[in-house]
Amino acid sequence: MVSHDLLDRIRHRLDELNRSERKVADVILADPGTATSMSIASLAHAASVSEPTVNRFCRSFDAKGYPDFKIKLAQSLAGGTPYVSQAVEPGDAAGDYTSKIFGATIAALDLARREVDSARVERVVDYLTQAKQLHFFGLGASGAVAQDAQHKFFRFNIPVSAYVDVLMQRMVAASCHTGDVVVILSYTGRTRELVDIAQVARENGAVVLGITAPDSPLADECTETLAVTAPEDTDHYMPMTSRMIQLALIDVLATGVTLRRGEDFLPHLKKIKDSLKPTRFPAGSGE
Repeated sequence: MVSHDLLDRIRHRLDELNRSERKVADVILADPGTATSMSIASLAHAASVSEPTVNRFCRSFDAKGYPDFKIKLAQSLAGGTPYVSQAVEPGDAAGDYTSKIFGATIAALDLARREVDSARVERVVDYLTQAKQLHFFGLGASGAVAQDAQHKFFRFNIPVSAYVDVLMQRMVAASCHTGDVVVILSYTGRTRELVDIAQVARENGAVVLGITAPDSPLADECTETLAVTAPEDTDHYMPMTSRMIQLALIDVLATGVTLRRGEDFLPHLKKIKDSLKPTRFPAGSGE
């Protein structure tokens, strides 16, 4: 548990900071919960300093930059409520925990955006574009993301399925052939069944793509991976920011495949959208 470690370090080092950095520290210490949801521009304005000063302050506390600092700050707020969130403490009012959850999510997404490897994105999009058949596998919170991926990728005129049951995943993996692509979503990359399933799918000729933790057992079994590096302990807390990063990466990949299909593919997407018009009331009809 992180406890107030970061906040304590800031307090203990106040006398060591220069005047500008002390202004940043004062704003953060005055309301740490609000600070977790502030942009770097907002914090710089509140402290009457420049954005480079804010970044310099953050790096002095072992953060890679401001987004990373905000995540560490959110984690430091009481160390979290077990089985709920690292960013929330038991006595938080609705305004407090709402601000903290949004702040932690925004910071985690921004950090993931900065760290995502565009070369790996290109390679994963290559595999998805060439797939004869797509399967998305996930369990628990990642299972919901797998189903969202099916909703996105069915539009590309290839067979797409999503499975959230381990036995079905294993049977589908065993029935794979060359040309099939299996995408496995797992934040930790340590679920034994998914690691085994990845191995079965590859043995049967499928390309296996992982949206998972780098250097994990699952990553080792994948043909290619996209790393999910949200600093979230899902062994003790509900998956929150990690799930949002997975969803964002699915959107990135779907966008990549759409762009690869080119402008000639747009009428097909329009046809799908137009099919929904009869199911909806006109905009403003409820007024």
